[in-house]
Amino acid sequence: MTITQLHYVLAIAEHKNFTRAAEKCFVTQPTLSTQIQKLEEELDILIFDRSKKPIELTSIGRKIVHQARNIVNESDRIQDIVDQQKGFIGGEFRIGIIPTVMPTLLPMFLKGFIKKYPKVKLKIEEMTTEEIMQRIHEGHLDAGIAATPLENENIKERVLYYEPFVGYIPVEHRLSSKKNIDVIDLEIDDMLLLEDGHCFRDGVINLCKAFKNHTDDNFQLESGSIETLIKLSNEGLGMTLLPYLHTLDLHNNLKSNLHYFNEPSPAREVSLIYHKSELKMQIIDAMHNVISGIIRGAIAFSNVKIISPLPK
Repeated sequence: MTITQLHYVLAIAEHKNFTRAAEKCFVTQPTLSTQIQKLEEELDILIFDRSKKPIELTSIGRKIVHQARNIVNESDRIQDIVDQQKGFIGGEFRIGIIPTVMPTLLPMFLKGFIKKYPKVKLKIEEMTTEEIMQRIHEGHLDAGIAATPLENENIKERVLYYEPFVGYIPVEHRLSSKKNIDVIDLEIDDMLLLEDGHCFRDGVINLCKAFKNHTDDNFQLESGSIETLIKLSNEGLGMTLLPYLHTLDLHNNLKSNLHYFNEPSPAREVSLIYHKSELKMQIIDAMHNVISGIIRGAIAFSNVKIISPLPK
């Protein structure tokens, strides 16, 4: 049994196809098939049920994949230890970022990070919190940026910043005359929300439910993007809440619709998350330091009340 064979097993388990797995591993399909067959003969079991389309893991195969993932992670740790000892900050780093953070945070730190750490090859994807956690667990991501706390025993969290919520209230809305607003002013019935699956949506719902006992049945208008929520609000269809960083790029003619909360301002906690095995910590530390340094100058709020992104 070799580490290479275990890499092949994990690739097939992910893609459920020998040809695509071989392409990912940069080997020919016959080479990969031969190595898997040798491993199965050595163990005297079948890892994959080849009669199924797509290929499926056998019952023992699922257990082997679970253990193979642990072994591969530990083998990666050896190179990680060497890199840390040498002070090397480089190599591929795969990170997922949630949709309500990606468009505002990425332009703020990416250029500076690349300039400071040119040997790091970043692979960045936009995805939901659930997708990020799943892919970190499976070893397909090195880290993620998401709203926390997540309360997942396999995931570690390092807070990057606390981002206040800001009310976006059109001129004819019932709250438009208030310079500052309070959480108790919010009515879920006239709140425009992101689609289900966005953790920022969950945070807004939790914020409103903390003071009023409304159910999801009342929600009428939902959208996949914050920009659409702003447009709907401008049409007089309700108010919405925005993450603070999204307000920085609003056109000046729209900023008059922003209403800040009285302190303590409701806010979300945004963190760098990664697997408890703590691989590639030198890159995680570097990214944390770069982002934290930039955000300190962008968010001046100090008195905030953190709203959990997930329903309790």
